[in-house]
Amino acid sequence: MRIGSIFLVIVVLSSSGIGQTAKSTGKNVSIPVVLPSEATVDSFMQQTFGYEPQVSWKITSIKPAPVPGLAQVDVVLASPQGQQMSRFYVTADGEHAVIGEIIPFGAKPFEAARKILDKGITGPARGPKDSPVTIVEFGDLQCPACKAAQPAIEALVASEPNARFVFQNFPLEMHNWAAKGAAYADCVGKASNDAFWKFISKTYENQAEITAENVDEKLTAIADVSGVRGVDIAACATTPAARADVDVSLALGKQVNVTGTPTLFINGRSIGNVGTVPAESLKGLVDFAAKEGK
Repeated sequence: MRIGSIFLVIVVLSSSGIGQTAKSTGKNVSIPVVLPSEATVDSFMQQTFGYEPQVSWKITSIKPAPVPGLAQVDVVLASPQGQQMSRFYVTADGEHAVIGEIIPFGAKPFEAARKILDKGITGPARGPKDSPVTIVEFGDLQCPACKAAQPAIEALVASEPNARFVFQNFPLEMHNWAAKGAAYADCVGKASNDAFWKFISKTYENQAEITAENVDEKLTAIADVSGVRGVDIAACATTPAARADVDVSLALGKQVNVTGTPTLFINGRSIGNVGTVPAESLKGLVDFAAKEGK
Protein backbone atom coordinates (compact mmCIF):
# COMPACT_ATOMS: atom_id res chain seq x y z
CA MET A 1 0.00 0.00 0.00
CA ARG A 2 1.34 3.45 -0.91
CA ILE A 3 2.12 5.82 1.95
CA GLY A 4 -0.81 8.12 2.44
CA SER A 5 -3.38 5.83 0.85
CA ILE A 6 -5.15 5.59 4.17
CA PHE A 7 -6.15 9.24 3.95
CA LEU A 8 -9.89 9.61 3.59
CA VAL A 9 -11.07 11.50 0.53
CA ILE A 10 -12.60 14.08 2.83
CA VAL A 11 -11.36 14.43 6.38
CA VAL A 12 -12.10 16.84 9.17
CA LEU A 13 -9.30 19.32 9.77
CA SER A 14 -9.59 21.93 12.49
CA SER A 15 -7.22 24.70 11.50
CA SER A 16 -6.21 28.17 12.46
CA GLY A 17 -4.37 30.56 10.21
CA ILE A 18 -4.08 33.90 8.54
CA GLY A 19 -6.90 34.87 6.21
CA GLN A 20 -5.84 35.69 2.68
CA THR A 21 -7.76 36.51 -0.48
CA ALA A 22 -7.54 34.77 -3.84
CA LYS A 23 -9.27 36.00 -6.97
CA SER A 24 -10.59 33.48 -9.43
CA THR A 25 -9.13 33.82 -12.91
CA GLY A 26 -11.25 35.93 -15.20
CA LYS A 27 -13.95 36.60 -12.61
CA ASN A 28 -14.53 39.44 -10.19
CA VAL A 29 -15.09 37.06 -7.32
CA SER A 30 -12.79 36.80 -4.32
CA ILE A 31 -12.86 33.83 -2.00
CA PRO A 32 -11.10 33.86 1.36
CA VAL A 33 -8.27 31.38 1.74
CA VAL A 34 -7.50 29.99 5.18
CA LEU A 35 -3.88 28.93 5.56
CA PRO A 36 -3.61 26.40 8.37
CA SER A 37 -0.70 26.93 10.73
CA GLU A 38 2.24 24.56 10.62
CA ALA A 39 1.37 23.45 14.15
CA THR A 40 -2.15 22.52 13.03
CA VAL A 41 -0.90 20.56 10.04
CA ASP A 42 1.63 18.77 12.23
CA SER A 43 -1.10 17.88 14.73
CA PHE A 44 -3.29 16.62 11.88
CA MET A 45 -0.49 14.41 10.60
CA GLN A 46 0.13 13.12 14.12
CA GLN A 47 -3.55 12.23 14.52
CA THR A 48 -3.57 10.54 11.10
CA PHE A 49 -0.27 8.63 11.25
CA GLY A 50 0.61 8.58 14.95
CA TYR A 51 -0.45 4.95 15.27
CA GLU A 52 2.41 3.97 12.92
CA PRO A 53 5.76 4.83 14.56
CA GLN A 54 7.73 4.00 11.41
CA VAL A 55 6.04 6.77 9.43
CA SER A 56 7.44 10.30 9.65
CA TRP A 57 6.73 13.48 7.74
CA LYS A 58 8.12 16.86 6.80
CA ILE A 59 5.88 19.81 5.93
CA THR A 60 7.36 21.46 2.84
CA SER A 61 4.74 24.02 1.88
CA ILE A 62 1.53 25.69 3.07
CA LYS A 63 0.20 28.17 0.53
CA PRO A 64 -2.90 29.25 -1.42
CA ALA A 65 -3.87 26.62 -3.99
CA PRO A 66 -4.19 27.40 -7.70
CA VAL A 67 -7.95 27.01 -7.20
CA PRO A 68 -9.62 29.94 -5.37
CA GLY A 69 -10.78 29.22 -1.84
CA LEU A 70 -8.41 26.34 -1.08
CA ALA A 71 -5.13 26.16 0.80
CA GLN A 72 -2.53 23.73 -0.52
CA VAL A 73 -0.43 21.66 1.89
CA ASP A 74 2.57 19.63 0.71
CA VAL A 75 4.29 17.09 2.93
CA VAL A 76 6.94 14.43 2.42
CA LEU A 77 6.00 11.12 4.01
CA ALA A 78 8.72 8.63 4.88
CA SER A 79 8.60 4.98 5.92
CA PRO A 80 10.89 1.96 5.60
CA GLN A 81 9.46 1.52 2.10
CA GLY A 82 10.71 4.93 0.97
CA GLN A 83 9.61 8.54 0.66
CA GLN A 84 6.61 10.02 -1.10
CA MET A 85 5.32 13.49 -1.76
CA SER A 86 1.73 13.95 -0.59
CA ARG A 87 -0.59 16.90 -1.15
CA PHE A 88 -3.99 17.85 0.23
CA TYR A 89 -6.20 20.91 0.13
CA VAL A 90 -7.87 22.69 3.03
CA THR A 91 -11.29 24.21 2.41
CA ALA A 92 -12.18 27.85 3.02
CA ASP A 93 -14.04 27.02 6.24
CA GLY A 94 -10.82 25.59 7.67
CA GLU A 95 -12.59 22.41 8.76
CA HIS A 96 -12.12 19.98 5.88
CA ALA A 97 -9.30 18.63 3.73
CA VAL A 98 -9.66 17.12 0.28
CA ILE A 99 -7.26 14.48 -1.00
CA GLY A 100 -6.87 14.09 -4.74
CA GLU A 101 -5.72 15.77 -7.90
CA ILE A 102 -7.21 19.04 -9.09
CA ILE A 103 -7.47 18.86 -12.87
CA PRO A 104 -8.27 21.58 -15.40
CA PHE A 105 -11.78 21.84 -16.82
CA GLY A 106 -13.34 23.48 -19.86
CA ALA A 107 -13.72 23.13 -23.62
CA LYS A 108 -9.92 23.00 -23.98
CA PRO A 109 -8.76 21.92 -20.53
CA PHE A 110 -5.09 21.35 -21.42
CA GLU A 111 -4.48 24.46 -23.49
CA ALA A 112 -3.23 26.65 -20.64
CA ALA A 113 -0.53 24.15 -19.62
CA ARG A 114 0.38 23.58 -23.27
CA LYS A 115 1.01 27.28 -23.82
CA ILE A 116 3.10 27.54 -20.65
CA LEU A 117 5.22 24.57 -21.69
CA ASP A 118 5.59 25.63 -25.32
CA LYS A 119 6.95 28.94 -24.11
CA GLY A 120 9.02 27.66 -21.19
CA ILE A 121 10.65 24.32 -22.12
CA THR A 122 14.44 24.57 -22.12
CA GLY A 123 15.61 20.95 -21.88
CA PRO A 124 17.24 18.70 -24.47
CA ALA A 125 14.84 17.59 -27.19
CA ARG A 126 14.38 14.89 -29.81
CA GLY A 127 12.07 14.93 -32.80
CA PRO A 128 10.96 17.66 -35.22
CA LYS A 129 10.48 21.15 -33.78
CA ASP A 130 7.36 21.68 -35.90
CA SER A 131 5.67 18.49 -34.66
CA PRO A 132 1.96 18.79 -33.79
CA VAL A 133 2.73 16.86 -30.58
CA THR A 134 5.16 17.84 -27.83
CA ILE A 135 5.82 15.33 -25.05
CA VAL A 136 7.52 16.81 -22.00
CA GLU A 137 8.94 14.66 -19.20
CA PHE A 138 9.74 16.12 -15.80
CA GLY A 139 12.19 13.69 -14.27
CA ASP A 140 14.51 13.13 -11.31
CA LEU A 141 17.63 11.00 -11.83
CA GLN A 142 17.49 9.65 -8.26
CA CYS A 143 13.80 8.74 -8.50
CA PRO A 144 13.18 4.95 -8.57
CA ALA A 145 9.82 5.48 -10.28
CA CYS A 146 11.56 7.43 -13.06
CA LYS A 147 13.98 4.56 -13.58
CA ALA A 148 11.10 2.07 -13.64
CA ALA A 149 9.12 4.16 -16.14
CA GLN A 150 12.04 4.82 -18.47
CA PRO A 151 11.55 1.73 -20.68
CA ALA A 152 7.90 2.70 -21.25
CA ILE A 153 8.85 6.30 -22.07
CA GLU A 154 11.61 5.22 -24.44
CA ALA A 155 9.24 2.79 -26.14
CA LEU A 156 6.69 5.58 -26.58
CA VAL A 157 9.28 7.94 -28.09
CA ALA A 158 10.51 5.18 -30.43
CA SER A 159 6.96 4.46 -31.60
CA GLU A 160 6.25 8.14 -32.26
CA PRO A 161 9.22 9.45 -34.33
CA ASN A 162 7.19 12.43 -35.53
CA ALA A 163 6.56 13.68 -32.00
CA ARG A 164 8.86 16.11 -30.19
CA PHE A 165 10.17 14.86 -26.84
CA VAL A 166 11.70 17.20 -24.24
CA PHE A 167 13.30 16.31 -20.89
CA GLN A 168 13.05 18.79 -18.02
CA ASN A 169 14.97 18.36 -14.77
CA PHE A 170 12.77 18.22 -11.68
CA PRO A 171 14.93 17.02 -8.75
CA LEU A 172 12.84 16.38 -5.67
CA GLU A 173 13.93 17.84 -2.33
CA MET A 174 13.60 14.45 -0.64
CA HIS A 175 16.49 13.03 -2.71
CA ASN A 176 20.00 13.79 -1.51
CA TRP A 177 21.88 13.79 -4.82
CA ALA A 178 19.12 14.56 -7.32
CA ALA A 179 19.92 18.28 -7.58
CA LYS A 180 23.55 17.55 -8.34
CA GLY A 181 22.47 14.93 -10.87
CA ALA A 182 20.26 17.52 -12.54
CA ALA A 183 23.18 19.94 -12.78
CA TYR A 184 25.35 17.25 -14.40
CA ALA A 185 22.54 16.42 -16.83
CA ASP A 186 22.12 20.08 -17.71
CA CYS A 187 25.83 20.40 -18.49
CA VAL A 188 25.89 17.20 -20.55
CA GLY A 189 22.90 18.46 -22.54
CA LYS A 190 24.70 21.72 -23.29
CA ALA A 191 27.79 19.83 -24.46
CA SER A 192 26.04 17.23 -26.63
CA ASN A 193 22.40 16.44 -27.26
CA ASP A 194 23.26 12.86 -28.27
CA ALA A 195 25.36 12.32 -25.15
CA PHE A 196 22.54 13.60 -22.95
CA TRP A 197 20.19 10.69 -23.70
CA LYS A 198 22.99 8.19 -23.08
CA PHE A 199 23.83 9.95 -19.82
CA ILE A 200 20.22 9.77 -18.61
CA SER A 201 19.93 6.08 -19.50
CA LYS A 202 23.25 5.10 -17.89
CA THR A 203 22.52 7.10 -14.74
CA TYR A 204 19.27 5.22 -14.30
CA GLU A 205 21.13 1.94 -14.91
CA ASN A 206 23.59 2.80 -12.11
CA GLN A 207 21.11 4.59 -9.85
CA ALA A 208 21.27 2.07 -7.00
CA GLU A 209 25.07 2.41 -6.80
CA ILE A 210 25.11 6.22 -6.61
CA THR A 211 25.16 7.88 -3.20
CA ALA A 212 25.56 11.42 -1.93
CA GLU A 213 29.17 10.53 -1.09
CA ASN A 214 30.22 9.13 -4.49
CA VAL A 215 27.88 11.05 -6.82
CA ASP A 216 30.61 13.21 -8.37
CA GLU A 217 32.84 10.22 -9.09
CA LYS A 218 29.99 8.16 -10.53
CA LEU A 219 28.44 10.90 -12.67
CA THR A 220 31.82 12.02 -13.98
CA ALA A 221 32.50 8.45 -15.12
CA ILE A 222 29.03 8.15 -16.67
CA ALA A 223 29.59 11.41 -18.55
CA ASP A 224 32.84 10.01 -19.94
CA VAL A 225 31.23 6.85 -21.31
CA SER A 226 28.33 8.89 -22.67
CA GLY A 227 30.64 10.75 -25.05
CA VAL A 228 31.67 13.96 -23.27
CA ARG A 229 34.62 14.89 -21.03
CA GLY A 230 33.61 14.01 -17.51
CA VAL A 231 36.00 16.45 -15.84
CA ASP A 232 34.56 19.31 -17.89
CA ILE A 233 31.01 18.29 -16.98
CA ALA A 234 31.92 18.02 -13.28
CA ALA A 235 33.35 21.54 -13.36
CA CYS A 236 30.31 22.88 -15.20
CA ALA A 237 27.93 21.27 -12.69
CA THR A 238 29.31 23.44 -9.87
CA THR A 239 28.65 26.73 -11.66
CA PRO A 240 25.85 29.16 -10.81
CA ALA A 241 24.67 28.89 -14.44
CA ALA A 242 23.98 25.16 -14.10
CA ARG A 243 22.14 25.65 -10.82
CA ALA A 244 20.13 28.48 -12.38
CA ASP A 245 19.13 26.26 -15.30
CA VAL A 246 17.87 23.60 -12.89
CA ASP A 247 15.95 26.22 -10.91
CA VAL A 248 14.28 27.46 -14.10
CA SER A 249 13.22 23.91 -14.96
CA LEU A 250 11.88 23.38 -11.44
CA ALA A 251 9.91 26.62 -11.62
CA LEU A 252 8.40 25.57 -14.95
CA GLY A 253 7.27 22.26 -13.48
CA LYS A 254 5.72 23.94 -10.48
CA GLN A 255 3.94 26.38 -12.80
CA VAL A 256 2.13 23.45 -14.44
CA ASN A 257 1.52 21.78 -11.07
CA VAL A 258 4.08 18.98 -11.20
CA THR A 259 4.13 17.34 -7.76
CA GLY A 260 6.08 14.15 -8.42
CA THR A 261 8.23 12.37 -10.94
CA PRO A 262 8.04 11.15 -13.56
CA THR A 263 5.29 13.36 -14.96
CA LEU A 264 4.62 13.48 -18.69
CA PHE A 265 2.74 16.19 -20.55
CA ILE A 266 1.31 15.37 -23.96
CA ASN A 267 0.35 18.68 -25.54
CA GLY A 268 -0.34 19.99 -22.05
CA ARG A 269 -2.22 16.92 -20.77
CA SER A 270 -0.59 15.72 -17.55
CA ILE A 271 0.10 11.98 -17.21
CA GLY A 272 1.27 10.77 -13.81
CA ASN A 273 2.29 7.24 -12.76
CA VAL A 274 3.63 6.72 -16.27
CA GLY A 275 5.00 3.28 -15.52
CA THR A 276 1.51 1.96 -14.76
CA VAL A 277 -0.14 3.29 -17.93
CA PRO A 278 -0.50 0.63 -20.67
CA ALA A 279 1.68 1.26 -23.74
CA GLU A 280 -1.33 1.28 -26.04
CA SER A 281 -2.97 3.97 -23.93
CA LEU A 282 0.12 6.20 -24.06
CA LYS A 283 0.34 5.74 -27.81
CA GLY A 284 -3.38 6.45 -28.13
CA LEU A 285 -2.94 9.72 -26.22
CA VAL A 286 -0.12 10.81 -28.53
CA ASP A 287 -2.01 9.84 -31.69
CA PHE A 288 -5.10 11.67 -30.46
CA ALA A 289 -3.05 14.76 -29.63
CA ALA A 290 -1.52 14.66 -33.13
CA LYS A 291 -4.95 14.72 -34.73
CA GLU A 292 -6.18 17.47 -32.42
CA GLY A 293 -3.00 19.47 -32.96
CA LYS A 294 -3.31 19.67 -36.73
